[in-house]
This record gives sequence, structure tokens and C-alpha cells, in this order.
Amino acid sequence: MEINYQETSKDLLKRIDIHETYGARNIDLWNTEVLQPKPGYKILDVGCGAGKQCFLYSDYTKGQADVTGGDFSEELLGKARAKLDERGDKNVRFQFLDFNKPFAFEANTFDFVSSAFAIYYASDLQFTFGEAHRVIKPGGRLFVTGPLPENKQMFYDIIKEASNQDIPPMPGSSRFKGDIFNTISAFFSHTELLTFENPLTFPQVAPFVEYVRASLSEDRKLWTSMFNGKEEYEALISKIEQVATRWFERDGKLVMTKVVGGILATK
Repeated sequence: MEINYQETSKDLLKRIDIHETYGARNIDLWNTEVLQPKPGYKILDVGCGAGKQCFLYSDYTKGQADVTGGDFSEELLGKARAKLDERGDKNVRFQFLDFNKPFAFEANTFDFVSSAFAIYYASDLQFTFGEAHRVIKPGGRLFVTGPLPENKQMFYDIIKEASNQDIPPMPGSSRFKGDIFNTISAFFSHTELLTFENPLTFPQVAPFVEYVRASLSEDRKLWTSMFNGKEEYEALISKIEQVATRWFERDGKLVMTKVVGGILATK
């Protein structure tokens, strides 16, 4: 299954910033509560982006875990390396990694492999999760996070009301509980699905519209069934802002709940 998906690092980082600014819960805290990385662990983060998870693991273990972050975006790897230079972590490294191709690691290397909102975009789930399983040590773990079907329902409801169109299938949420969970279960000895809910409360319409722009970016192929070119894109954003304003005037706030699944598997 080819994922026709594209977004800029600017949009990704903007959404992360909005999650942290307006969210009621800390997904990083949840992540470490689940994984509890230990000093001496060898850790791989697949689709590491700008390195957030890698630095989280380094801080949690006080620099005593061996952490590798891999991503196919040289732009995001550049941001990760710049942050690494700033921080000075000696135990963290970043390298190119395309999860649709063989992982450049020996078998049975890592105590756990994680992937936050990334690896579920793999074209061939069997291949990609087979590679993840191969590089994990016996008894090691895989932790994959991604949106569940009920994720940010308000966001989709407002867009649907504004556009009078059906929402295109989301590659992550539309197959997270099904294809992805089942594929991982076939490789690993024990697999469970965890859930994390984080309500984002927008005290104004403007930051919600910022989030919409960062999600429906004009060059993001996922959404182009709803608009064709910049003029139609801006017209859709304007309609979404009008609907969001009506909702805000009615309720006094906009609350969008992120509903995240975490697939935790043991080899």
C-alpha cells in the first residue's frame, strides 16, 4: 500500500508546539511511564524527526542509554543534529533511515524500538515491522504510537461542516487498530493496545485555525481531494474559520481531544 502523503517539517513542528501549548496532558510523560528506559539500554527511534523522543530517553536515563534516531528527512535530521550540538549529549546519534528499506543494523541489537506518529505510514507493513522485529533483542520491546479512529473528532466535524465533503481516509487512524495491530501481533510474542487521551482547549479561534493550516497544508497530498490550488485552499480555510467561530461563540471554547493509541509488543 503506497501512502500518498506529504507534509513539511514546519507544519509538523507547529502541530507539536500546539499540542504542548494547549494540551492538558503530557504525552512524553506517558511514553516514559510505559517504556521506563534504563541506563545501559540500546534504543532506536524510527522516524525520529527533530529528535524529541531521543532526547526524552537521554534525559530519562541521565545520558546513560545508547540512543539512535533515524529519519528519511534530511531537513529534520539537520534540526535534530543542531539540537544535539546545543545539548552536547554524547550518547545520542542521528542517521538516515528509510523504514521502507532494510534497517542498517545487525539483528538483536536494541532493547526497544519506538516510533511516534511515523512508522505506521510504511508502504509494506509486513516488511517494515519485520525489520523492527529483526533488530530488537529477544525479550525486547516495540512501541508504536499513532492516532486512533476517534482522534480529534471535533477537528474533523468542523471541516466536514465547512466543506460538505467526506473526510479522506487517514493513513494512520484508519488502519491503526486493524492492519497495523494485527501485523505487529503476528511478529511478536505479546502485543497490547494502550490509549492516551489529551484534550486541547483553544481559548480563541486563531490557534485552532493555525492547527488547521498545519494539518491541511496546501502541499500535503492527503487533503488535496478537498481543494485544487491555493485559491481553493484559502477558500476552504475561510469556511473552516467561520464554522469554528460559530462553535466558539456557542460553547465559549474549542476542545479537540487527541486520542492516541500505543501498540506495545514484546519479542
